[in-house]
Formats: sequence, C-alpha cells, structure tokens
Amino acid sequence: MTAEHFSDPASVAQYGENARRMVPGLTLVHELADALLSEAVPEQSRVLVVGAGGGLELAHLAEHHAGWTFDGVDPSAEMLRLAVSTLGPHADRVALHEGYVDDAPEGPFDAAVCLLTLHFLDAEERGRTLREIRRRLHPGAPLVTFHHSVPAGDVRTTWLQRWARFTAAPGTDDERIASTVATMATRLPILSPEEDEALLRDAGFRDVGVFYGALTFRGWVGTA
Repeated sequence: MTAEHFSDPASVAQYGENARRMVPGLTLVHELADALLSEAVPEQSRVLVVGAGGGLELAHLAEHHAGWTFDGVDPSAEMLRLAVSTLGPHADRVALHEGYVDDAPEGPFDAAVCLLTLHFLDAEERGRTLREIRRRLHPGAPLVTFHHSVPAGDVRTTWLQRWARFTAAPGTDDERIASTVATMATRLPILSPEEDEALLRDAGFRDVGVFYGALTFRGWVGTA
C-alpha cells in the first residue's frame, strides 16, 4: 500500500491481509520486536507506537504484556478506526492520536516502535521524526524500526523487482511487475540501509543494529 490508500475505506479494510501478504515475515517481525523490547522494558511500562494505524503491532504487544500501556499516533483516521477494531479487548490500554510524531504525547516513554512507516518520509523528515521519538524516550529505552530499505545503485531495481514478484499474484506478467517497481521507485523515498542507520545514529540512538532483513525490508533496534 502507498500513502494514498490509507484514507480509502476499501483499501483500509484489506490492510491486515495485504500487509501480511506484501511484507515477508510480518508476524515474525512482531514477535522479534516483542522480544527486543522485552529485554529492557519492565512489565509496567508506557510504549509509543509511531504509525499505529491498523493496530497489528499494538495488538500483538498488548496481548503479550498486560502491564504495558500504549500511545499510538497515525495521520489516517481510517487506519486508527481499524486499529480500534484490531485491538478488540485491549483497546482500553491504548490512547490513539491522529497526526504525526509531533502530535504524540511528550512522554517520557519506556520504549518506541515504528514499523512500516519511515519509508513514507524523505531523509530530512525521517531524521526529524527519529529525533522527536528519541526526545520522548527515557535514557536507555529501546526503539524498534522496520521498513523498506534498499541498496543504492543499479542493484536497487533488482531488489524491487524481487519484492514485486514475491507479492504478485501467480501469472502476473513482466509488464505489471515493471509497473509496480516504477510506482515504488517514484512514490516512496526509499533510502539505503547505510543511510537509514546513519539517521538513527544522528538522531541520538546508540547500539544500533539490524535484527531482521527480507527482500527490500530491514529492521533495526537502537537505544536512546
């Protein structure tokens, strides 16, 4: 899904199904994020989720940590409505805020998660968003991020093609694959893994490391 789909009710209704189909290992990513946060986050904690629309990661974390409360921020009202539905009985531990990182509470938070979100932001806004997340965290609090991150140069097209083939329906022709790649390349300001990691460090995160990689996706964990 590209950014414009998040305000379309029909597209939003299919978000969970589409996300699991288009993101290799998404359920595993949620499990790994849970494990990484659990290393340092006590059972009575407050967690910030940036890009919380849909509620998939919120639901997973809330289900596994009865003592955690959450603030989730997302610019799409439609996606936030879906998050409430996805959370079900856990919704009473989640405060949802329509907007961007500046609209999130000041905290301080014990951890933060930002999944499938930063690839919608250009380098300048991505760096600013990471700094704002960092500012809202207790010292030593972990941040987990996960999004499209593709090497620069000629190999970028190759990796985008691989992802497009992975997500395509059986029998999709090369022309449709090429169209998908062109859409990704023009609509998403995807950075290289080196650029992404540098932005995390520049924002003040330390001990930055990759915890997951699959096709065009990379996940990082860092400490405030």
